[in-house]
Amino acid sequence: MSIVSIEPATAERWDDLENLFGPTGAYGHCWCTFFRRRAKDHTASTSCERSVRGVDNKEELRRLTLDGKVPGLLAYDEEGPCGWVSVAPRDDFIRLARSRSLRPADPTEPGVWALVCFWLPPRRRRRGLGSRLLDGAVEYARAGGARVLEAYPVDTVGGRAPSAEVYTGTVEMFQRAGFTLSGHHLSERVVARLELKTE
Repeated sequence: MSIVSIEPATAERWDDLENLFGPTGAYGHCWCTFFRRRAKDHTASTSCERSVRGVDNKEELRRLTLDGKVPGLLAYDEEGPCGWVSVAPRDDFIRLARSRSLRPADPTEPGVWALVCFWLPPRRRRRGLGSRLLDGAVEYARAGGARVLEAYPVDTVGGRAPSAEVYTGTVEMFQRAGFTLSGHHLSERVVARLELKTE
């Protein structure tokens, strides 16, 4: 598999992002808005007919993108868009600040970006694309002036987990990329952090 490029999901690439996520909106009609919206605003797939289709979530991601708020990065190969990673300043992900299991120890720490989600179509998985997207996210955060990139991977030691459970990435892939891993201060989750040296 040859990756041509990893690019910011700008307004001009909205159609690519929409087509990549497809009719299910990536994972369960989320449209990668779970961490960007308050719980009461995020439409779960069990709420109502409108929510089943994830319409509100899609509209939120579309609004953000078309308003110039880059919500993440798209990977492209010779066939078109083939992967996604959500990375942005940590403050953009308002649900992190409210989460019991992922709440930052210091929510006012400056210069922290967060990586909260990967999405790969089933036929693109287990080919190293997630690691390439991670590398692209590191470089994008560094270019954006981030001092630290933070993520919340899942430990899959002892067996594989379903893809929908490892959307935040795996401990192993962040270890390989040089991140420092530690336990969350309030929960059993793992926090991965990489100090970035900006030019």
